[in-house]
Amino acid sequence: MQISTALISVSDKTGIEAFARELHQLGVKLLSTGGTAKLLREAGLPVTDVSDHTGFPEMLDGRVKTLHPTVHGGILARRDLAEHMDTIAGAGIARIDLVVVNLYPFAQTIAKPDCSLEDAIENIDIGGPTMVRAAAKNHGNEAGGVGVLTDADDYAPVLAEIKANGTLSAKTRFALAVKAFTHTARYDSAISNYLTALAEDGSRMAYPERLQLAFDKVQDLRYGENPHQSAAFYREPNAPEGGVAGYTQLQGKELSYNNIADADAAWECVKAFDTTACVIVKHANPCGVALGLSPLEAYKKAFSTDPTSAFGGIIAFNSVVDAAAAEAVSAQFLEVLIAPAYTDEALALLAAKKNVRVLTCPLGAGEGALDYKRVGGGLLVQTADVARIAEADLKLVTARAPTPEEMGDLLFAWRVAKYVKSNAIVYCKGGMTVGVGAGQMSRVDSARIAKIKAENAGLSITGSVVASDAFFPFRDGLDVLAEAGATAVIQPGGSMRDEEVIAAANEHGIAMVLTGFRHFRH
Repeated sequence: MQISTALISVSDKTGIEAFARELHQLGVKLLSTGGTAKLLREAGLPVTDVSDHTGFPEMLDGRVKTLHPTVHGGILARRDLAEHMDTIAGAGIARIDLVVVNLYPFAQTIAKPDCSLEDAIENIDIGGPTMVRAAAKNHGNEAGGVGVLTDADDYAPVLAEIKANGTLSAKTRFALAVKAFTHTARYDSAISNYLTALAEDGSRMAYPERLQLAFDKVQDLRYGENPHQSAAFYREPNAPEGGVAGYTQLQGKELSYNNIADADAAWECVKAFDTTACVIVKHANPCGVALGLSPLEAYKKAFSTDPTSAFGGIIAFNSVVDAAAAEAVSAQFLEVLIAPAYTDEALALLAAKKNVRVLTCPLGAGEGALDYKRVGGGLLVQTADVARIAEADLKLVTARAPTPEEMGDLLFAWRVAKYVKSNAIVYCKGGMTVGVGAGQMSRVDSARIAKIKAENAGLSITGSVVASDAFFPFRDGLDVLAEAGATAVIQPGGSMRDEEVIAAANEHGIAMVLTGFRHFRH
């Protein structure tokens, strides 16, 4: 069944003039409303206003214009039922074969800081979703049906198919219908999230009473965390730039569930540094983090922290990877390499490691993103931990103050500790980690493990500084650090026994500064 009439009514007019012009050249009659009709008419295209098509004027400030039997009869009549076709013919209703509609910009409106409830309500589309859902429902079958477009990216392929066949296949119409139903579902979800976040006084709460989430599947995965678990990877639409979900894979095997999870841990950590840095992650924990004057120097220092754990790890850089760094990382067994960019020479060297998954990802703070964690039958939601601290924010609580070198390492260590699973203890010296203790039930055990890791790597921790992601509940952890040779500590403070811990630091001649906030990571 040839496409004879298209109804076009769009809020986002990107590409619509060129699309409508092509339809007109194919002999398709154009129906339109309001601003879209005005735009097309000014472009010299013959357009019939919907009010002329229905014989009924727009009313209520445009709230009612397409809600009419002449429109919806032409959309909803089943092409494979003679009774339907006879009914609309008897009523003088013409078929509408193509519906091109995108909706009022509700999400963009409520994103404005000064958006009022009245503005938000006025930007809830009624006629648009009704037409979209009607057209999607009547996508039809091989006998014919309605095509519905809600995305400008579909204009070109739809035009190509119409030019080739005069119509759209049942397969194409179904695919467009699925996309259209998803579009209206997400539109309604945005409305629900907004309205259920309004407090009684009209202010907007941080979290809605009814949370609707939307994610797009990127791929099915071979399996989940373990081979007996199935899995898939989903990406959040319109996520803030900088998240690992925005990766592009340049080479290597397909990413696994664990690859993606560990790459996320490495990428979030390496983005935290403003100068050239390298992060090596194993099982979601940084096992080596370092700064350097070049990617190669940063990598060598990070690798030296824990060469054993680095085996089969994830390596992340926050700068362009050059040939020297690529050659060095190629000498070890790694699963994933992620960076904002690579030189051509680096990519040529990495190509020899065909199984290594090489990813690029744009740098970005990802501010505004929320963290989600599933629990049995529920979901925990929080803002991302983007807290940073500067030297001026620290509180000195010991007799001895850190030296300038110690202070630089303390700020570095604190930034690393944020990405280590709690309880976290991180020894650092010279802009690199020298011992990492992660994920222990006891903070003193994390301190001991970090010391053992350093010794196993042949690194001296004498003169190192230490970051603790949360306060020391007792002085025993501080005593372990002192015995290991640490000379300065950064921690949140806030324990009932702070004075005891501070006294222990003074006994050992350790400088201690407090941040006033913690970095738990579970």
